[in-house]
Amino acid sequence: MPRSAERLPKKVYEKEMARLQEELSFMKDWLVASGERLVVLFEGRDAAGKGGCIKVISQDLSPRVCRIAALPKPTERERTEWYFQRYVEELPAAGEIVLFDRSWYNRAGVETVMGFCTPDEHRLFLRQAPILENMLVEEGIRLVKYWFSVSDAEQERRFQARIENPVKQWKLSPMDLESRRRWVDYSRAKDEMFVYTDTPGCPWHVVESDDKRAARVNCVAHLLSVIPYQRRARPEITLPTRQADSGYLRPSPTTQRYVADRASTLAAR
Repeated sequence: MPRSAERLPKKVYEKEMARLQEELSFMKDWLVASGERLVVLFEGRDAAGKGGCIKVISQDLSPRVCRIAALPKPTERERTEWYFQRYVEELPAAGEIVLFDRSWYNRAGVETVMGFCTPDEHRLFLRQAPILENMLVEEGIRLVKYWFSVSDAEQERRFQARIENPVKQWKLSPMDLESRRRWVDYSRAKDEMFVYTDTPGCPWHVVESDDKRAARVNCVAHLLSVIPYQRRARPEITLPTRQADSGYLRPSPTTQRYVADRASTLAAR
């Protein structure tokens, strides 16, 4: 259900996110110890906040355990492969998490709206996607799918902010601008995608994302709620005593190239 227009206060967000990130670390420990495999799909309109949510999930987890899969457009060779092939190659092994920043659902969204696939390819995808996902679940992979829902007005505001900020203009591609023009086409494509792929075994979970902070808190809390992890006792860590110098002499600073201390100059102003 849509939230109220009031934004989640920053202090409240930071406190809750710190708690959730600690729980994510315990979830990671359980997943590694149990050999579980977790795949999380993040889909939604451009500027819906998917990337920010992926960042808060992954930033405090080991990259050896939690990996982000953000595939570029397919090569000429990949275009001749089975459509799902390059995504299947990204699936996790035991004790791993893969966060898909967009996934095989490109075919149900940008590819069909922009005409990058044929109507027959689109229909085949809608038929095969639920079959593939059921196979993954039967294989023992935990699959969680999120759709980030952003309003027309909020997407326009975020796009405009990117246009006005040189640091963020890289986030606004020609494809993003075209997606804005084709808002209704994307709505129809998303609705059709849900009809075929929102299945009991692999349902879509919709995250209202006009408030980015609330969206991140809600998404992470939900993810933790659907993974049956248990907190595991961690071994106590003791910092060892540093070895003695034993005659070691540090080279003179004049023999090395140090980066200029600009920070001290700024602090003194």
